[in-house]
Amino acid sequence: MDPVMDPVMDPVMDPVADSATGPAGPSGAGGRPPRAQADGGLTTGAVARLLGVAPTTLRSWDRRYGIGPAAREDGRHRRWTGADIEALRNMCRLTSAGLPPAEAARAVLAGAPRATAVTRRGQASRAPGALPLGGTRRECRGLARAALRLDAPAMEELLAEALDRYGLPAAWDEVMVPALHAVGRKWETSGERYIEVEHLLSWHVSGALRGVRAAGPPATGAGLALLACAPGETHTLALEALAATLTRRRVPVRMFGAALPVAALEEAVRRTGPDAVVLWAQSHGTASGSLAARVGAIEWGVRGARRRPAVFTAGPGWAGRQPPGTRHPTGLADAVDALAALGAR
Repeated sequence: MDPVMDPVMDPVMDPVADSATGPAGPSGAGGRPPRAQADGGLTTGAVARLLGVAPTTLRSWDRRYGIGPAAREDGRHRRWTGADIEALRNMCRLTSAGLPPAEAARAVLAGAPRATAVTRRGQASRAPGALPLGGTRRECRGLARAALRLDAPAMEELLAEALDRYGLPAAWDEVMVPALHAVGRKWETSGERYIEVEHLLSWHVSGALRGVRAAGPPATGAGLALLACAPGETHTLALEALAATLTRRRVPVRMFGAALPVAALEEAVRRTGPDAVVLWAQSHGTASGSLAARVGAIEWGVRGARRRPAVFTAGPGWAGRQPPGTRHPTGLADAVDALAALGAR
């Protein structure tokens, strides 16, 4: 397995999902509040639609953590008041920020301000049912929970925060990859459920990476890097992370994405004359040694000064079968350093 850029296969962390924060809609979602019942309270279903949280999640928070309505119709049916709903909004915000549900509930019940509660997010919770923090960053946990709720705005906010705070490659290695892996593990162990969660998270991670801009003009002497997935390979996120990191380092990039045909790849190399070509393969079935050799043999330039590209093989598909004359970086940071150094020779 390649630790560079294998977002779903690399065993970084256990699944992040908690039964009390199941796949629901946007946390704290806005919209016009539904009309209250005659007694002034809202039903659980109405509150769930208002906040974009599954009704089962609201019932679980009430049952397990005491985040429930002050009043019940006929002593049984929940009726949520404005104050109750505000407590739920705070609960959603804190869990999206990465706090375990039990810890978030304690903060809400204690009336702690949001900022105060979130400053304690790095502390491991000893409450029953709390998720293992391990060495993961709180943004990773918040991102995975937001994905399970299909909370697109929260994902965008958390991804932007991670990129701004940690930069690349740290935001990729320590926030995005573990969250992608956790969500992937979730659907793999749930009988094909949660596929929509992985797709939505992947889309937003891709968008965040494509939004990375160069810190300035290309660095002096920086060589061009051509990035492409091998023919038949459709997994692009890791290559997008490489493209974004190189862009931020002011290394010129040409990113050709998924499943680039052989003839098109060869033509792109001839037309751009890159210092390096990175071929991504997620599986052994798409890792082709003959393709790497063909790309490495392409020449351009005037007679007597012909040049060839350095060929980098990236992805778990190349494990144990690195073609002669190619380089196989050990991680995203290693790949970026090696590619950036090519132009400085």
